[in-house]
Amino acid sequence: MKGIENRLSRTAKKRIACRYLLYLPKRYKAEGGKGFPLLLFLHGAGERGDDLERVKVHGPPRLIEAGKNLPFVVVAPQCPAGEWWTTDVLDAVLREVVEKHNIDEGRIYVSGLSMGGYGTWLLANQFPNRFAAIAPICGPFVWVNAENFKSLPVWCFHGAMDEVVPIQDSIKMVKMLRRAGCDVRFTVYPDAEHDSWTETYNNEALYEWLLQHKRSG
Repeated sequence: MKGIENRLSRTAKKRIACRYLLYLPKRYKAEGGKGFPLLLFLHGAGERGDDLERVKVHGPPRLIEAGKNLPFVVVAPQCPAGEWWTTDVLDAVLREVVEKHNIDEGRIYVSGLSMGGYGTWLLANQFPNRFAAIAPICGPFVWVNAENFKSLPVWCFHGAMDEVVPIQDSIKMVKMLRRAGCDVRFTVYPDAEHDSWTETYNNEALYEWLLQHKRSG
């Protein structure tokens, strides 16, 4: 029996729901008319669920809760239990924050750890012209179009002793992008296991590096 060729063409609407934490820098109200840089932080698999307190366990949310004043509007969404980051949800979160707050759209950055590193690669690949720079940390390998990273600075981090997400995953990402002529920095912590994020987010150089980049156009 010969197959009959068919083509589907219809508009499908999808409801998107996501809980997230939002942090405003101390000078935000005083300089409310000024566009502020935005840092999107993506947590790892262990922080999934419906309790936003879990998002504060690592990364920028943990530092801010401890009293650190980062020079960004920081948005930290929570991925539901059993799921992984998807670009449609993250796109919707970014759009809402940009619409409701004074954000410099030329200075939007994304960083994440482990599963959040995967989400960082994924989101940047889908929307390469939205971000000024990205910083994935110990993320699993993701197939991306290297051309999408030609104008997007990347600083990648990984622990050499990582047994959860092998360092080879980041090495493959870095090699693939560098061969395409992309601007990729790579920091390896020789004695670190899976937790390569604590040292990374405690390093002021990361935030200074992010702020050095502004998306043109």
